[in-house]
Amino acid sequence: MHAIASLAEYQGLYGGFLFPERLLQKIWWRGDFERAALATAAGRPVRVLDPGRWNHLAGPDFLGARIAFGADPPVTGDIEVHLDTRDWDAHGHARDPAYAGVLLHVVLFPPAAGLVTRGLAGVEIPVAALLPLLHRGLEEFAADDAVETLAGDMWLGLVEALAPLPLAELRRELAAQAARRWAQKVRFAGLCLRRLGWDAACHHAALEVLGYGANRAPMLRVAAAFPREDWVQGRVDPSVAWESEEGAWRVQGVRPANQPSLRLRTYAAWQRNGPDWPGWFRIWAERRPPAEEAGETGMERRRLALRRVRAELATGLGIPGPAGGRFDNLITDALLPLAAAEGGAGLRAWWFHWFLGDTPAGVRLALRRLGVADGRVQPQCHGLAQGLLGWLLERETAKCSLASPGAAPKDGELP
Repeated sequence: MHAIASLAEYQGLYGGFLFPERLLQKIWWRGDFERAALATAAGRPVRVLDPGRWNHLAGPDFLGARIAFGADPPVTGDIEVHLDTRDWDAHGHARDPAYAGVLLHVVLFPPAAGLVTRGLAGVEIPVAALLPLLHRGLEEFAADDAVETLAGDMWLGLVEALAPLPLAELRRELAAQAARRWAQKVRFAGLCLRRLGWDAACHHAALEVLGYGANRAPMLRVAAAFPREDWVQGRVDPSVAWESEEGAWRVQGVRPANQPSLRLRTYAAWQRNGPDWPGWFRIWAERRPPAEEAGETGMERRRLALRRVRAELATGLGIPGPAGGRFDNLITDALLPLAAAEGGAGLRAWWFHWFLGDTPAGVRLALRRLGVADGRVQPQCHGLAQGLLGWLLERETAKCSLASPGAAPKDGELP
């Protein structure tokens, strides 16, 4: 393990959050970035054939990686991951023979002009930055990581921490945290729209949702390799799309209904059933009547006939099967933020009162134990769950800051 703790605090849309180096390592390992666009700081393309074996002991972070620079033949060696290019020298790697086999220095932020990485005998090591290539915002990565690392019994600890708050104050806090999460999602959706355009952004977002957390990255690579028009015209064989990411799919521990091969077949059927679903949804979102975010979810769902609208929406989009589960995540995690970034007004309340979808069991348990959702007047909803996740991220940030006083630089400045 590195002797220097690699943990940095950055300024997000609503204040600071912590981003550990271990999370950047996970992003590299999963390939949760635009691998086709990966290049060195000097502009030389980098093809990742194998990210390497994640090393949790001393030495480089990934061993035995296989990469190719430009048109050169593939080479095998090690990968070192840091938040900032300067961490290489700060950690003393330039003088350490254990790092003599490093082929690529992977960092979060692009290096400053003139800043290079050098190994033993002053040999320059190419540097590649991932921040411009990330599939999601840093806050989203940090929040998901906090949820993944939280064991089931630890959710009860969250309940104990929040339980002393009066119910009205607790609901206001969760609503405020939900508003922040919504703003983050809309902001990143806007970046995707500017990069991809409406139709392609919907295509990428839909496949990402179908990938769940385990297979999000390979699904996004499939989205880039196989444009939606090819799916609509039946030119994409789901088995070929599957084979294009063979070796990258995570299938162990994934429920049969959520296996990526099945999800790809489902997506193929969906595109044939609803060839213009992105355009249809954009019109649907523009015509939504206003909802009251401050109102009780049960009342708003009845007033808006949300259950009926949910079924009609699934039919209009051409999605096979009953609405629910992943369908709800498609609406809340992908389509509503994209529509809001496109200029749709008043969609945050719809997003807040929407159904939970596939949400960690610990979130449901915590909301029930806290009493903020009673199942009738205030049923469990997406906004309350997102508010709890936002509060969790803020709590983890504060906890890490207290555990490492002075170790986390402020306002995005790195050591």
